[in-house]
Amino acid sequence: MHVTGRQSKQTQNRKLRYGIRPNFCLSAIALAVWVCAPAAWPQADPVLPVLSADQVVQRLVEKNQERAAALQHYVGKRSYRLEYHGFPASTEATMDVEVNFDAPASKHFTIVNATGSKLIQSRVFRRLLESEEQAGDASNRKHTELGPANYTFTLAGVEGTNYVLNVEPKEDTRFLYRGKIWIDAHDFAVTRIEAQPARNPSFWTTRSLIQHTYQKVDNSFYLPKENKTVTNVRLGGVATLTIEYQSYQVTAAKPVAWARKPLQSGGAFGWPDGGINSEVANFISSRK
Repeated sequence: MHVTGRQSKQTQNRKLRYGIRPNFCLSAIALAVWVCAPAAWPQADPVLPVLSADQVVQRLVEKNQERAAALQHYVGKRSYRLEYHGFPASTEATMDVEVNFDAPASKHFTIVNATGSKLIQSRVFRRLLESEEQAGDASNRKHTELGPANYTFTLAGVEGTNYVLNVEPKEDTRFLYRGKIWIDAHDFAVTRIEAQPARNPSFWTTRSLIQHTYQKVDNSFYLPKENKTVTNVRLGGVATLTIEYQSYQVTAAKPVAWARKPLQSGGAFGWPDGGINSEVANFISSRK
């Protein structure tokens, strides 16, 4: 027993002398098992069903109509911010707004707070709210909705769980756009837009880039999350308009699966507010 104990102690001393710790092997084994575990490997993107652009758009239009028929009322908040840097001077303003939506497309806005340039508040923010309230008219929605009547679509590829489509307007109007849209492959809803106006809204602007994202609300509806529009001015300068949408509460809705009654034309998904670029352009021109 004494010899065995001494040999064991000598063996342990040799392990420590050469940098071998009793728990090191166990740690190394555990690390190797973790690294080799399938859950730790990078996960490949899911393979989406192969669909043509026409098939994607058809399902998008159908699902948009179902969601529009199901959504009855919601409330939310928005934060508007416009920063202009350029000739003759830089300026900015903000406005916080509460919105009440009633089906099929009625919106009422209440201004909660406003700071900064009074010109921006009146020439941009207030006019945007007024134009959006008027946009609820079915005839107006008909000319702006995202569908085959107004746009030509081609498949650009897939990205994650989204189909990516190129969109080209059939008419060059200030209320239509050209660019790309991302469509969720499960819900067939627009999740992201990157585009430019089909027609320059003003002589004073040379380029406008629009980035629009959507969020899923109440596990059924896709509503705006953020809209960022960057407009370059002909004589030098940049105007950046950001609209953040938050605090959505859906207070009345039908189950989407039951709301399959087709809506009249204009009851589906429309592009971001078409008046945004025009109102920004009008503000810029007023400063020249």
